[in-house]
Order: sequence, then C-alpha cells, then structure tokens
Amino acid sequence: MLVKTYGSAVYGIKATTITIEVNVSQGINFMMVGLPDAAVKESQQRIESALQMHGYRIPGKKVVINMAPADIRKEGSAYDLPLAIGILAASEQIQASKLEEYTIMGELSLDGSLQPIRGVLPITIQARDEGFKGIILPAQNAREAGVVNNIKVLSATNIREVIDFFNGVAELEESIVDIDKEFLHQTSNSEADFSDVKGQENVKRALEISAAGGHNIIMIGPPGAGKTMLAKRLSAILPPLTLDEALETTKIHSVAGKIDKNSSLITARPFRAPHHTISDVALVGGGTFPQPGEISLSHNGVLFLDELPEFKRTVLEVMRQPLEDRYITISRAKFTVEYPASFMLVASMNPCPCGFYNHPEKDCVCSPGIVQKYLNKISGPLLDRIDIHIEVVPVPFEKLSENKPAETSAAIRDRVVAARKIQEVRFASYAGIHSNAQMTSKMLRKYCNIDIAGQTILKTAMERLGLSARAYDRILKVSRTIADLEGCEKIETFHLAEAIQYRSLDRDSWAG
Repeated sequence: MLVKTYGSAVYGIKATTITIEVNVSQGINFMMVGLPDAAVKESQQRIESALQMHGYRIPGKKVVINMAPADIRKEGSAYDLPLAIGILAASEQIQASKLEEYTIMGELSLDGSLQPIRGVLPITIQARDEGFKGIILPAQNAREAGVVNNIKVLSATNIREVIDFFNGVAELEESIVDIDKEFLHQTSNSEADFSDVKGQENVKRALEISAAGGHNIIMIGPPGAGKTMLAKRLSAILPPLTLDEALETTKIHSVAGKIDKNSSLITARPFRAPHHTISDVALVGGGTFPQPGEISLSHNGVLFLDELPEFKRTVLEVMRQPLEDRYITISRAKFTVEYPASFMLVASMNPCPCGFYNHPEKDCVCSPGIVQKYLNKISGPLLDRIDIHIEVVPVPFEKLSENKPAETSAAIRDRVVAARKIQEVRFASYAGIHSNAQMTSKMLRKYCNIDIAGQTILKTAMERLGLSARAYDRILKVSRTIADLEGCEKIETFHLAEAIQYRSLDRDSWAG
C-alpha cells in the first residue's frame, strides 16, 4: 500500500514542504531514497525501537520510502515521526484518512518519546501557507509554533499519542499563544540602567543617538573608563520590537535551535557579545550544514564586539558586506542560503596596547608607531561603515563619589521611542526600512536636505578630515537622527556640527 505523509526542510529561514511517500509491498528490503543524509538513514533503528516499545513493528516486507523533491538534501533527525507514521499507515497498522491534512515533524527516542527539533516557526508558517489543516510537533516546540495563526498546532510527548490521534482514539493537545499577552512583557526588564553610570554624559548622548537611528557606534578609550558598562546598558534604551520584527527574529533563533521550550516569541531585542576568539564562520554563519552566525542572531538587535582590535582581521573584514547590505549570503556548490543581518554594531577598543594614549593623567608607554599599528588593525573601510566614533575618558573621583541621581534608561528610552515613531511614519511606504541608518542614497537626497550654511560646514569637514563619500552619507544619517530627537523637520547646522564631531577616528590626532 502506498501512502504519503508530509514534513518540511529548512533552508536559510524559509521552509520547503517534503512529501514522504511510503510503499509497502511483497518482498524483504528497506530502502530510503530522495537524498537523505546519514541522520535520516539512521532513523530506521530509532523507528524500529520506538514502535516495539508501543506494540507496533516495521513490517517484514519490502518498504520503499521516497522523500520528494529528490534534489533537495534532507538533513537531521526531525523526519523520524513522519517516517514512522508513514510506515504504520502503509502497512495498515493505523488509519491513513487524515494524513494529508497535517505536516508532521519530530525526533524519536528509542522509547518512543518525542524530542524537540529546530526551525519550527518557519515550518509552521510554510504549512499554513500551503493550506494544511494543522501541524503535529513535539510538546517542547508547541509554544514556539503556537504564535502562527490560522493553523492548528497539535503537540505530543510520544509516538503513541500520535498513533491514537490518527486512529481516532484520542485528541492531541492544541497550542494557542496569545501574541498580545506575549507583547505585554516586552518592556525592558534589564537590571542594568544608565542611572548607574556616573558622568560620561557625552557618551550617553552618543548612545542615545545610536539607539534612536539604529546607527553603528565605536567607543575608544583607556581601560576602566566604562566602555563595556555603557554598551551593556544600550539594550535598556532600544525601542520595543514590532510584531513583524519579533517574528523575523524568532525565525532565525528557531532555525539555530535557540528558542527555550517555555518561550514562544522573542519580544526583546537580541544582544550578542561574542568573544574575540570567534571564527569568521561563527560570526557570519555557514558550516557544512549552514547555520546562522552571530550577525544574524543579533538581527534587529545589537552585536557588541569588545576589544575590537583583538579580533582576527579576517573576522572583522567579513562584516563589511553585511553592514552595508544588511543580509548575508552563504553559497555552496549546490545551493545558496540567505540570512538577514540588520544589526547595530557596537564596538569598544583601547587607543593603544598599553591603553593610555591620549589619557589626561597617565603616560602612554608605547614606542613610536605602535599606536598607529594598533589602530591599523581596524581597516579604513570598516571604520567608514561605523557611523559614530566617540572617545570615552576616565571619570574623575568627584563625579564617581557624588550622590546626584543620573538620568534613567526609561527617560532616555522615551526620547528614543519618540524619534523612532517619526521614522516609522517617514518610512511607512518603504518595505524593510525602519530607521535612519537603513536609508538608501536616494532616500538621503529626499529626507536629508541641508541649506547652504550646512553644505559649507560639511564641505570643510570633508576636506580637513579627508572623509569618504560613505562617511558623508553617514554624517547625513546621524544628523537626520539628531534632528528627529529634537523634533525638527529640517536638519540645522548645529545638527550637522554634532554629527561631524562623531568622527573621532578620522582625525589626525589619532595618527600616532
């Protein structure tokens, strides 16, 4: 008897429906075709043990399984459940009348219990889009899939529950997640607050502008000045995720297998801080079976690179294209996957190996040329893509010891959210554009007009600092954000002047 069950394969952050055809006929053999990998082929042993534990068996006949389309490689153990159900239905051990209505995915243990799988959110969305009535998944994945509407999400803890469901003996538990309720908890719960930071008002201002416009920022200063402390508080002032952003972010984390079983939707912006020993593949994604890297896991959030010059140069240079295009394409001989990578880069670094170059009190002990060599670890093209450069100076004792309360993250966040709302209205007609940092050159000409006085200031800065055309665009974007924070429709000269001063590393004073 020939039956069909349906599973799904994930490539990038999109899923493709896989039709599993099982034919049981006279003979003795077990064959699986359709480009399965080793993990899929090993499913025979897991299925055999799981069925025996519940009083069923693989028939002692000729079993041929085809996984279509046959030109797509099937990877992983998530096909165990649809394969097992297909074998039982083809051998008439269970009823096959409802199989065509459901997508089925799940990994089997030897005792028949179901283990969680990766990529549940894109799989569920694909099942809904293709008109399936429902999807059957391990219980640990139920909440994650439950955020998708217009499809029944059914969960089971073992294969016996799924068998009883198709035989009409029992019903499976349906998972429904209230997205509105999930978003009630999305306000920042970070214990780190800007009120903990004494002094550093200029750096706080730069971080506020960065958060308001989604701009990349680099902080340079001596050790102990507060760079890492400030960066870790940036999440507390970022605006909340929209529903579309939350779904897209959750998709990526779902594919990477980083969704907690008690979670359904990622409602807080990601904050990723990889160590400087990270490889370029781990940062941008890839591998034999491509997985999203840190830049994609920080999509719609923050990627914090502490001690930037300590990262391998090859690691830093692979970020050039994602910083510009906001996606990363991973190509292999037989296929190509694309991951979104629209993140805010926040970096920190010391000005030299000893850390005290340009320090107001301590002397730098680095020999001549060492400062320049240290700074040259960060290439010019990469610095060009960082909108804001800010110097962090040590906080004097008087500031550290005073009891005067500093401005809270909540107060700063209110201004950031107000500026982002202006940008939402401005870019409402542009798909995928949410902040000033994402503006194209054409949009710059439309929304960043400056008067003759502003052009004069900008021309002088370009000539004296030797800025590139890309730096020119970045200055305009930052000045647009500063104007939005002030509630100004037009970019004034003082907005431009403030944006220009955030190009510290373009100045001759850092030449060593």
